[in-house]
Amino acid sequence: MTVRAIRPQDVPAVVGLVRELADHQKASPHEVRLTEQQLTDSLFGDAPALFGHVAELDGEVVGIALWFLNFSTWRGTHGIYLEDLYVQPQHRGRGLGRALLGALAGVCVERGYSRLEWSVLDWNTPSIEFYEAAGAVPMKGSTVFRLTDDALANFSVPR
Repeated sequence: MTVRAIRPQDVPAVVGLVRELADHQKASPHEVRLTEQQLTDSLFGDAPALFGHVAELDGEVVGIALWFLNFSTWRGTHGIYLEDLYVQPQHRGRGLGRALLGALAGVCVERGYSRLEWSVLDWNTPSIEFYEAAGAVPMKGSTVFRLTDDALANFSVPR
């Protein structure tokens, strides 16, 4: 097992795993619009704003952690927001998810970031139990809000 930073040659496998994650989360296939070019540009373009790690078994990418930086005004430091953590079901139980999450915690510690945060679907009990066993705590009293598509366009103020 190896956990390492994403390389350009991993992009097709990572896009495939994002699609598997969407299926696992009971999303419609058309909801995932990510292309290999978009992911390549976001990870390896002139000003990358997305970062990631992969978990490999026998040279095959079987897990991903895609993340970006956020900032805590209360703590005055950056943190990591984990957008996607996914390990293929047939490879779960081998410590890959823990290794991916541990790698991100290591990035936080090395860089002086004060937080590692993510969202989890309320029905995903196995993941919630996994996160709580790692010492993570749910943020009670907060609800995630999101503007997308028409609502985002309609609310935007022209510059």
